[in-house]
Amino acid sequence: MEKQSRMHLFQGYGIELEYMIVDKDTLDVKPIADELLRDAAGIYVDEYVNGSVTWSNELVLHVVELKCTQPTNDLVQLNKDFQANVEKINHLLKKYNARLMPTAAHPWMNPHKETFLWPHGNSEVYETYNRIFNCQGHGWSNLQSTHINLPFYDDEEFAKLHAAARLLLPLIPALAASSPIINEEFTGVLDKRLIYYQNNQRKISSIVGKVIPERVYSKRQYRKQIYERIEKDIRPYDTVGVLNPIWVNSRGIIARFDRGSIEIRLIDIQECPKADLAIASLIIHAIKVLVNEVTSSYHIQQSWSSSTLYDILQKTIKEGPSALIDNTEYLNTLGMDTENATAGNIWRHLFALTVKHFPEAMKHWAAPLEIIVNKGPLAQRILDVANKVYTHNNLKLIYQELSDNLSENQLFEKCDHSILS
Repeated sequence: MEKQSRMHLFQGYGIELEYMIVDKDTLDVKPIADELLRDAAGIYVDEYVNGSVTWSNELVLHVVELKCTQPTNDLVQLNKDFQANVEKINHLLKKYNARLMPTAAHPWMNPHKETFLWPHGNSEVYETYNRIFNCQGHGWSNLQSTHINLPFYDDEEFAKLHAAARLLLPLIPALAASSPIINEEFTGVLDKRLIYYQNNQRKISSIVGKVIPERVYSKRQYRKQIYERIEKDIRPYDTVGVLNPIWVNSRGIIARFDRGSIEIRLIDIQECPKADLAIASLIIHAIKVLVNEVTSSYHIQQSWSSSTLYDILQKTIKEGPSALIDNTEYLNTLGMDTENATAGNIWRHLFALTVKHFPEAMKHWAAPLEIIVNKGPLAQRILDVANKVYTHNNLKLIYQELSDNLSENQLFEKCDHSILS
């Protein structure tokens, strides 16, 4: 991207949503993303541009990604656009007796039997990943996420953006976890996707690092400390050079200096676009609060180590909003004058700050965010409805309701049809 075409901070956003394709009756995964894209485009393609929203393939054949075709600063309109595309996809899937299903993890998929990798364009890349990491497990084929892309113009803007986003990264599972159930049982954590995410590439540890990116605040630092390490470490496994360290990098925030943007990758996908964009709006405007130095100076924000932030992340992955954060300096950096606070209370504090400083931008998202910050992330709401009953029938009814929520663009609060046996 030419420097002249770059955006400045917060001038536009890119949002990406990943959904599962499942059988309409059984909810078992259906590996037909290539057929869906062919039906839309007329030929087998890796992506299909449908106006403001683009559909594209992912690593596995039962997942399709929706993303905004161009950056936008109108998340309200994007919510409508995403929903229109969900409806169009569900219409095209009818002939396969299939539909889209949300959440970050399928509750009973057997990845060792049901994983089919994308066989068309870029298949060499996917085959290389599979050879190195064996992409048959949940950590590769049963993870759906939401990504937020935020622009920066130069090193100065990147430094401010990266420092602020790093600070919020450990809190994201408390807001967005949606993967509590795998193999028809509660995994013991609210965000199992992130357990897999931080471990599935440990064979080459520099790819993920500590999930929280290193304290790097310039293109040169990033290249030396991250890209060059990854390039060196993957070379023995990829002698032909199929894998590019720029997009192999899997930290919780990745920097794309070629595009002038960062991508936040720790968000589990929610039950509908309205919920995803409400969470995106809160995260974006909380980052704005930090970049504007409302709660602390840039100097303080950039000083936080990956290790300290990683420790906080481990708490929220497991306990979500109930995680007790007792790092007083961290709380002070976020504008809280207290010795400890739950992650849920931190988000309520940040929500109030964003409403105070950006009332117009936040007013549309007040209703869904009230549900999320007060009733807990989707993972908690799923567990509450399941009521410790993880039978196939009970889970099927819950995830049918979630699929209906996606079709209707409504948040999941309770499941009237859930059985308790």
